Amino acid sequence: MVKIKINNLGIATLSLARPEVKNAINPEFIDLLISTLHDIENDDNVKIVVITGKGNVFCAGADLTWLAGIGQHSYEDNLSESRKFVDLLNFINHFPKPIIAKVCGAAIGAGAGIALSCDIVVADHSASFGISEVAIGIVPAAIVPIVKKRIGETKTREYLITGQRIHSGLALEIGMINYSVPVDELGDKVLFIAELILNNSLGAVGQVRKMIRDIDYLNGDELYHYLSQSIAKVRTSPEAKAGISKFLSQRNKNNN
Repeated sequence: MVKIKINNLGIATLSLARPEVKNAINPEFIDLLISTLHDIENDDNVKIVVITGKGNVFCAGADLTWLAGIGQHSYEDNLSESRKFVDLLNFINHFPKPIIAKVCGAAIGAGAGIALSCDIVVADHSASFGISEVAIGIVPAAIVPIVKKRIGETKTREYLITGQRIHSGLALEIGMINYSVPVDELGDKVLFIAELILNNSLGAVGQVRKMIRDIDYLNGDELYHYLSQSIAKVRTSPEAKAGISKFLSQRNKNNN
């Protein structure tokens, strides 16, 4: 149900591979995704992760067979299953390695949540994002904070209460995704972005990603001390020392 391919650059492509149900998710699939991501996290050969869907759909959301039965589940069972999905999105958002979503076709409900939890979202022109749970009497609770951070409260209110499908061009316009490209350029665009990231210090990249998350919860003196300490710690790291030395050496060569 999940396919992994790692290239010689250290880019791991994780494919949601349930094409018979348009890569829809259920609790077992969520467990498998989390387990697979843990394996990738612990693999030193992997530097960057790309999440995509097999076939012409990224992820159609909840598996219909599973969805048909949730109304008969107890509150406790629904709570347990809901926590699994929240844990998955949280894990993606806090993953220690950069993650790029490569979206071809529809990303609906949970699929939109998975894609939008990634650092960078690249979609083809045919892609669309559906956060329309209100149409069937449920709410996209796990996805609300992710969407709000990406597009702000005004647009979040509009799209979550109208439930309208957001196509790739509009998603780019409102800041929901980073790029919208022709389908035949999708792979090359994702590879280009991944290579840009790999050209940098991955330790510094990780620190910046963590900082972006952390500053949401700090203000005043806490924020001041956090930023000052972060700068000081990174400057004294082996990666920073090596990077500065290389930069200055190259600059001296260019000046001679």
